[in-house]
Amino acid sequence: MPAKVRTRPTHRLFDIRRRIRPTSARNGRTPNGPRFIDLFCGAGGLGLGFRMAGYRSVWAVDYDADAVATYKENFNHDVYCGDIRDLRPPFPDADVMIGGPPCQGFSPLGKMSPTKEHVRMNELWREYIRVLRDVEPTAFVVENVPEFLASSQCEEFLRIVSRLGYLTERGVLKAVEYGVPQKRRRGFILGSRIGKPALPNPQDIRRTVRDAIGDLPLQPTGKDLHTGRSPRPDSMKRYRCIPPGGNRFDLLRLRPDLAPPCWHRKKKGSTDVMGRLEWDKPSLTIRTEFYKPEKGRYLHPVAHRPITHREAARLQTFPDDFVFCGSKIEVAKQIGNAVPPLLAKAVAEALLPFTAARNSNSGRRRQGAAVL
Repeated sequence: MPAKVRTRPTHRLFDIRRRIRPTSARNGRTPNGPRFIDLFCGAGGLGLGFRMAGYRSVWAVDYDADAVATYKENFNHDVYCGDIRDLRPPFPDADVMIGGPPCQGFSPLGKMSPTKEHVRMNELWREYIRVLRDVEPTAFVVENVPEFLASSQCEEFLRIVSRLGYLTERGVLKAVEYGVPQKRRRGFILGSRIGKPALPNPQDIRRTVRDAIGDLPLQPTGKDLHTGRSPRPDSMKRYRCIPPGGNRFDLLRLRPDLAPPCWHRKKKGSTDVMGRLEWDKPSLTIRTEFYKPEKGRYLHPVAHRPITHREAARLQTFPDDFVFCGSKIEVAKQIGNAVPPLLAKAVAEALLPFTAARNSNSGRRRQGAAVL
């Protein structure tokens, strides 16, 4: 059984826990809301945003055992753990279908080191279509990297769903424009049978690193995911050279003796490596190895350490009472791979008018259908 890393509510991140009501992060159901199923669900960032908007989660699928344990713990219903290609209909009835097919093969990082596994994963959107054909929801959402929207696979996807009777809208959303204190871009496709959906309009409010983690102790407590690494003395010396907003080039300038040889050879390139966050700006994209400052801009704004798992989860807008299951490495993957829940909530609210008609007459077909 995967280990459970429990969190306790210690902070109302932008009043996020109040926004989750009428459900809490420990209950997957809201009364009378549109029902959704979640494919390639991961830990549940996309699903949590839909629940915040009043939808009801009824079923989910993922192949990662730790992510499935996390989803079960927070959504309180069955989650299929395994290869989606092994599933056969009938699938549970739902008003909306959401999901983020694997995107590694489309992402810039994946394209830099392509593998046969990436090629296989690039085709899993076809499994989304297969389930869509059987469930026939009123509306759907697909989330992926922005590059997917410009791919031939996306064009084929849109042709197929058009033949199935869906009107669609697609576009790239910036998480920072929807209450997320993070510069993260994600591609979305929204589809509906009862009208052409629209992407959510950007919100006026902008939130910062300080808004998200400013109340947490500078020294990790070792509890509730606020746990840190034990850096070596040389690492501490490197961290001290980096000012807020700085990066590896500050280290090369101030202490070239502490910089690895490859940095001396590479005079240009990423300005995020060994970067330090700034209090009054959003973070950059939180990826799966945020606990390694050599992987990106992950140093705390003032403390000489990388951000903790709790701080990363806050920057992703997960509430403190959301429970993550698995080892520290597995939890970091779940946090970094997730759709920020507040971004997902904005998408869910924009889609809500295109689910109401079906929800008011939801006896379309086999109620309570089981997955074989």
